[in-house]
Amino acid sequence: MTDDLTVTRNDEAHRYEVHVDGELGGFLEFRPAGEGRVALPHTEVDSAFKGKGLGSALASEALADLARRGDAIIPTCPFVAHYLREHDVPGLVIDWPREEDAADSADPGEPA
Repeated sequence: MTDDLTVTRNDEAHRYEVHVDGELGGFLEFRPAGEGRVALPHTEVDSAFKGKGLGSALASEALADLARRGDAIIPTCPFVAHYLREHDVPGLVIDWPREEDAADSADPGEPA
């Protein structure tokens, strides 16, 4: 991708944001889940940026930051769960949700 791509953590909005040439292209929500754990319930990429790898870039940077912070993550977002099944994130502690919890968080038609 040749565009200027940045990923930042927005603590006020409880999300990581990916910007392309200064424009918000998507976000990955997080919420504290107690005892050094962070739930990742939702990822969204603007339809204008679909198919350009923003979701993967966003997940990669957000998960690396969470690993550096020492937070254990709970990947209830189907996109994040799928990303983690295909990519290793050094130092990241994953607290996999129960299958029924992940299925409940999936949108219709999304894999759980």
